[in-house]
Amino acid sequence: MPDLDQLLVAISHHARRSILARLKRGPQRVTEIAAPFNLSLNAVSKHLKMLEAAGLIRREQQGREHLIHLQPEALRFVADWVHGYEAHWSRQLDRLEDLFQAKKRSKP
Repeated sequence: MPDLDQLLVAISHHARRSILARLKRGPQRVTEIAAPFNLSLNAVSKHLKMLEAAGLIRREQQGREHLIHLQPEALRFVADWVHGYEAHWSRQLDRLEDLFQAKKRSKP
C-alpha cells in the first residue's frame, strides 16, 4: 500500500506536478524533463527522486541515459482517500443550497 503522506508531499510542489503532467505524454529522458524548468539539473533530479520514492515514476536506464516513466496508479490511492470526503462536502453544499433557496423564497 502506498504511503499517503509521501504521495501528498510528492505532489505538493508545482514543479513535481508539472513533471507528472509532462510524463502523461509518455516517457522522457531527465534532460528532456528539465528543459522547460528554470532549475538546475541537480534540482530536477531531486524532484524526480521524491516522485520515485512515492511510486509515481520509475526509471529505466538505457546506457548513460535514464528514461522516466509515469506510474499513475499511485495517484489512485490519493483519489480514493479524497473521495472518502466527497459525501461530507456534498452534504455541506446541499445544506448551503437549501439555505440560499430558503432565503430566495422568503424575499418579498
